Amino acid sequence: MRWLVGWSSAAATSDGRRGPVRTTNGRDRHGSTGSGPYDSAGADSYGPPGPGPYDPAGAAPHAAHVPDGEDGALRPVGAQVLWGGPDPLWAVGDWRPDEIRVVESEPGNRLAVLGCCGADDDELRLGLIAARGGAFRHLTAWPGSYTAVASVGRRITVAADLAGARPVFHAPWAGGTAYATAALPLADLIEAELDFGELAVRLACPEAPEALGDGTPFRGVRRVPPGHALIVRDGGSREIAGYEASGSLVVGAPPVDPETAVAGVRDALVDAVRVRLTAPRHAAEHDTDVRDPGPVPGMGPADRQRARGGPAPGVGADLSGGPASGTLALLAAGLPGTPGTVLGSGAAGAGERLLAVTFNDLTLANRTADPHDTAGTDSHLAELERAHSIAENPRLRHVVVTGGQEALPYADLTGGPLTDEPGPSLVTAERHRGRLSAGSSDHFLGSGARHVVDAHPARLADLLLDRRRRHLLRPVAALARAEGQSGGQAAGRSLLVPVTIYRAARRLARTSYRDGVTEAAALLRDSTFTAAAFAPYPEGGESAVDASVAALTWCRPGPAARWLTGEALAEVSLRLEGAAQARPSVERPGERRARAALTRAAADHRVLEQAVEIRGQRLHAPFFDNQVVRAARELPEALRVRPEARGSILRAALAGAGVHELPPGWGAPTHATHHAALRAGVRLAAGQLLELFRAPLLAEAGLVEARVVRQAVQRVARGEQLPVEGIADLVSTELWLGRLLARRGTCWTGSAAPRHRAAAAGVHPDGRYERILPPTGA
Repeated sequence: MRWLVGWSSAAATSDGRRGPVRTTNGRDRHGSTGSGPYDSAGADSYGPPGPGPYDPAGAAPHAAHVPDGEDGALRPVGAQVLWGGPDPLWAVGDWRPDEIRVVESEPGNRLAVLGCCGADDDELRLGLIAARGGAFRHLTAWPGSYTAVASVGRRITVAADLAGARPVFHAPWAGGTAYATAALPLADLIEAELDFGELAVRLACPEAPEALGDGTPFRGVRRVPPGHALIVRDGGSREIAGYEASGSLVVGAPPVDPETAVAGVRDALVDAVRVRLTAPRHAAEHDTDVRDPGPVPGMGPADRQRARGGPAPGVGADLSGGPASGTLALLAAGLPGTPGTVLGSGAAGAGERLLAVTFNDLTLANRTADPHDTAGTDSHLAELERAHSIAENPRLRHVVVTGGQEALPYADLTGGPLTDEPGPSLVTAERHRGRLSAGSSDHFLGSGARHVVDAHPARLADLLLDRRRRHLLRPVAALARAEGQSGGQAAGRSLLVPVTIYRAARRLARTSYRDGVTEAAALLRDSTFTAAAFAPYPEGGESAVDASVAALTWCRPGPAARWLTGEALAEVSLRLEGAAQARPSVERPGERRARAALTRAAADHRVLEQAVEIRGQRLHAPFFDNQVVRAARELPEALRVRPEARGSILRAALAGAGVHELPPGWGAPTHATHHAALRAGVRLAAGQLLELFRAPLLAEAGLVEARVVRQAVQRVARGEQLPVEGIADLVSTELWLGRLLARRGTCWTGSAAPRHRAAAAGVHPDGRYERILPPTGA
């Protein structure tokens, strides 16, 4: 796992040394200050940095051990120093040399950019000059995916990205502020314990920013919201400031020409792909090792390379047959003068051909007996045909990776690294690792396209707010056709689809933010909600209409909420009500729901990157880049809500880049295979899952009842229509807790390192519900 960490310590004393700082306990019980998660804090508003040791006289812990370059000073394990002084910055992990760039415009003003950034040194210096004047949005406007840290005097600015794939975390420490791009090192630094209230929110309402706020699974460690930047001045004051202009609900923005908006998406995608292709090429050590085992019966050069371990040199891409991965593969292969692989190295002797990897799930042929999986089988076969058709491009070198039962979700629950946070990708990590191990050192993924380009169903309410009812005709008609084609009783219900969708959209448009969130909170406390824990769950399964109607709300429970305890649901409902009263929103419901869904998808992608990490390999998801997200936000809502909008937009983007021939069925939805794989994985690994929830940590924390979860697993294994995504959320959280509590050591070293690690106390039943509500006006 690669991350950067630094801090801004207390201001220097009169004799030039940094000593203890007197502080006032102005924190709330989460560790933040102010009335909300986005408020700034004054210099005297920091209290104790967490459950670790704290001097009652007011001296901040570890203040005497702020690093000064001496041996034994507190520092991250395996870190390289980017700059020192009172505000040091480190880079931790196997960063490539070209992924770390530090420029300085004048003494005391420095800018560090970590990741893939398309700006040259002169542009970086201009961005540093702009940040010195307060225009730190310029630090986020370059192509690529990166984290920028600007140090101007004793003012430090760290910008999070717009999607949430490159977050920033912070915590009060040593009378100042520590920050990092990972939560775990900060939790070790302040010896933070687990926040089970936050874990309950992630399970109950994973797409509700009202309840999530800026929290993390660790008490005292806070997250900078997407589209915001952390600004620390002299180690004492901390501010969270947004750098994106927000539209008003009253004054509508001028209409954007659809062709201009699509051209903006095309240019942003081309720039994002070009940045990765023009970066220096990297090859793993085994690619330059002359000790090749030689010919092996039944193994070609590529097979021997994979057997030695590590990715292939050069650049590659996923080619699943969907529009997102196909767009990236065709763009990467079609850009002139940018070869995809290193010429003559290892098995990649093809030179300029781009390595395209397709995964073929062999278990789909055995799932036709399940009525819920037949659609997934047909969709998967169509995807494979489209992938083979795209792979006929002479600049692509196609590799098909097959996987049987060993590649299903839940196949390997014992192995796997500890990720920074829990995420549903933990249960599918082994499935992705098998495919990515056959990929390249720089590998493109189509993750995020659906959330960035497509329209959330709640955007239908935004159209009604703008009095553009005619634009509802196409999406409603498409849903009616899909309902009629499913056959049976659904064919008769297709006539009622337009009325059902229109009523739900109108109800959402007429419901205020506060009332909508309060209704969701009341639903969680309703006894009928938990009583229906094993009721049929059609969302994402039988009917797209049911899923669309359920999404037309300000806030709704997640798939795992039905299996949480009443105490946990009550705690989440209190958070929802408190947030609705303290932080009313003036945003449109569709924009807010779409941004929350994008944030969750980006966070899960970040967990996937850490869970399937292969040394020497970089996974690139250009759809999460700032410039791509900005360009996609300019797409008119009327264009987004059209049927197969993503496929048509990406088709237009490819046409503008010179790619016109696409296979039939381009842009068809591809979610059925994911649900089918999850159900098959539960059936195959039912015994392991039942053993995992024999005495789970989640039950010890009071979040679930082990008996209820085991019953849900048994019913899904029998083929009942229950939310398999909820099972994935519970299993991934339980796995993450077990790996976190089983680890040894911390992220820090030196004589001044903390004596304990994060969550050293384990699960405390007495302290699992520390009620934290936003302050009232009193």
